Amino acid sequence: MSKNKEEENKHKDFINPIDPDHITENPHNLPYPHTQGSALVKPVDEGKVKGRALNAMEHQTDMQLKQLYDQMNLLASQAKGLQDRKVISEKIYNAEMRFEPLINHIYYLYQKDDKNYLLSLIAPDQWGRSKKTFEYVATVQLLADHTWDVLDKSDLEL
Repeated sequence: MSKNKEEENKHKDFINPIDPDHITENPHNLPYPHTQGSALVKPVDEGKVKGRALNAMEHQTDMQLKQLYDQMNLLASQAKGLQDRKVISEKIYNAEMRFEPLINHIYYLYQKDDKNYLLSLIAPDQWGRSKKTFEYVATVQLLADHTWDVLDKSDLEL
């Protein structure tokens, strides 16, 4: 026999030992690695993925809720300050004044024994030996728009 015929017979007689169901023309489409150097493919643990996502979501929403709570507290504090300012301003304009208040000057509001109010230039610690017959209410400053900024106030009920 000639050499070519021998080779043809070898090819004809060759039976592939690998199951044809496990052979593919396009190995890149396989759902698993097909060579030793292929990327490692691991099945995904859905519980773990969902747990991480839930944890991240809870952390994010807790942060946003805290931010809203802080903003709410700030607004409530500002509203309380504005309300105190309004109440004290009304008391000042109904108080006894023996001078004309000047813008950006600091004054002191007191409540006398007869429950009337007095606006004074004298601070609570500047009275010296004189006997005062009234309670300190607030330290205030006249602003340019003729409203009063409350710099300090006592714990007395306004």
